[in-house]
Amino acid sequence: MKTAYSAAEPINIASIDMGSNSFHMVIAQLVHNEIRPIEKIGEKVQLGAGLDDKLMLDEASQQRGLECLQRFAQRLQGIPPSRIQVVGTNALRIARNAQDFVVKAEAILNSPIAIISGREEARLIYLGVAHSLSDDAGRRLVIDIGGGSTEYVIGDRFEPIELESMHMGCVGYRDRFFTNKANEVTATPEQFKAAITEASRELLAIKKRFKKVGWQHCTGSSGSIKAIQQALQENKLSPHAITLPTMLELQKQLMDGGDKPKSYSATLDRLNIRKDRQTIFAAGLAILIAAFQTLKIQEMEFSDGALREGLLYDALGRTQHEDVRERTISSLQARYQIESSHAAAVEATACRMFDQLMAAKATDEALAGYWRDILQWSARVHEIGLAISHTQYHRHGAYLLEHSDLQGFSQRVQHLLSILTRTHRRKLSDDLFADLLPDDRPWVIMLAVVLRLAVIIHHDRSLNEPAALAINMKDNTYHLSFQDDWLAERPLSQADFSAEIAYLQRIKVELIVESSASIVSSSSK
Repeated sequence: MKTAYSAAEPINIASIDMGSNSFHMVIAQLVHNEIRPIEKIGEKVQLGAGLDDKLMLDEASQQRGLECLQRFAQRLQGIPPSRIQVVGTNALRIARNAQDFVVKAEAILNSPIAIISGREEARLIYLGVAHSLSDDAGRRLVIDIGGGSTEYVIGDRFEPIELESMHMGCVGYRDRFFTNKANEVTATPEQFKAAITEASRELLAIKKRFKKVGWQHCTGSSGSIKAIQQALQENKLSPHAITLPTMLELQKQLMDGGDKPKSYSATLDRLNIRKDRQTIFAAGLAILIAAFQTLKIQEMEFSDGALREGLLYDALGRTQHEDVRERTISSLQARYQIESSHAAAVEATACRMFDQLMAAKATDEALAGYWRDILQWSARVHEIGLAISHTQYHRHGAYLLEHSDLQGFSQRVQHLLSILTRTHRRKLSDDLFADLLPDDRPWVIMLAVVLRLAVIIHHDRSLNEPAALAINMKDNTYHLSFQDDWLAERPLSQADFSAEIAYLQRIKVELIVESSASIVSSSSK
């Protein structure tokens, strides 16, 4: 879906980042294609702290998040949902009951929520940071320490080169390393050593690759790194950049009395660490020390740009024909040697039928545009599984789309693309659509039917679609008609449609296919 922004007058846009530690919202004005932030709001929700040992979000953490979003929603009044970007990160990526929370949150915000992968989070963070800094020459390493994960990105100007999301965050590391048996937060030398050692061990997986690419500048984002920079400045350890020696000195001061919660709290107060960051400060510092030591970072500057700003610039790029999702789909076609001319023919026919169905009923333009985009992308990659094997290639393709890191795509959209690829041919069953949200299910079934019909029409790999094709739908019955002799001249297509009628009946969909002369195939009622 492409949302056109007018350059004639300022318009308000917004983004919300539902992180594992904090929820952040930024409201900005778009003026002549320039984003100008006008308000930033952040609340420490600690959603990730509500994950139990079965990866279920408890009621208390969910309630904190929903109450925060209710306050955000009041400020969003007057901004159309199409101009609001909302994402969830690590806590919602791993929570088994994330969808329960998302449904409630979407009702509050009246906007869709995308749960994004770690690498997609890294890409958006880099985009936000890159737009907040001067356009210096040379590569830049960006590190963002979140509540549940830390993102590492090397990029050049506005383009990321290496992306990685590591399962190390200040909330998770606090709970693992900086709490005693009474579940009180402390910071002893042994705790710091264990946390730094574990983070360094994890970073070995990217050390060689990142060092090979190299960088000239290093930038940190996120509240944890900002808190470290402020602590260094306020305690006169470093006036500007963050360095390893100054962090080690800060670590040494933190450990004074760190084995006793009251003494540790007093130390944090003495060092002017903000109250809302005190429980996770040592964990964030340990992760950053490990990054400096493992990656041999000399110094780091801080940037206020982050995921929420990246969301705004990413949405702006989509309106200016710089949609990263289009590049991702093109990359998949090239990587897996998809026959793009055939995919384009299937896409054109599928979209032609979709447009006819939408014209026949009153549908919100933005909603129809969202699903049309998904149909287009699925048509372009529906044969991706052929790169593995011709046998059951729709299953192989579904697996690839479900489990690949696809820049620009949320987990939800990746799942939808996977389902459409899985269901574009052969047998169907209700089980294939069982895990869909109730509102998504009718749309996905309709897209699956349209894509299947387009694939049948181009079964002979013909690039020409029928000149006179018409489709309409009433309830669960689709009526597809061809004029002239197009169908009569194609016995293979007739056989395909006859088989398709039986397949669709398995999901309670009826199909009638006819030519101008007579009904060639119909559902058996």
